[in-house]
Amino acid sequence: MPLVLRIILIVSSVLTFGYIASKIRKEKLKLENAIFWIVLSLVLIVLGLFPQMMYALADCLGIMSSVNLVYLIVIFILLYKVFDLSVKLARVQEKLDKLVQVIAIKEHKNGNDGNEE
Repeated sequence: MPLVLRIILIVSSVLTFGYIASKIRKEKLKLENAIFWIVLSLVLIVLGLFPQMMYALADCLGIMSSVNLVYLIVIFILLYKVFDLSVKLARVQEKLDKLVQVIAIKEHKNGNDGNEE
């Protein structure tokens, strides 16, 4: 892995780690959601510091370049995260739909049509 890529990988991972930590401190991000990004940034820092691990893994998998393997792994991880967020969004949408239905039923039973002027 070229030295420039290693430096970019380490610097961007450290910056991402710091950004996530600041968001957690300001309570704009829940810790359970931030764990994914913290772990990912730590893994990328380790890979930047010890690129021989990527060389060995690339050789085992038959991938020509360790850089390609890094890109491939990051793409798969991000695709997983997008899928996971889609599932969570579907669950939230379902809960929201149920909540709206419950509120509408309660308002209908109370004779309130929702217009309070």
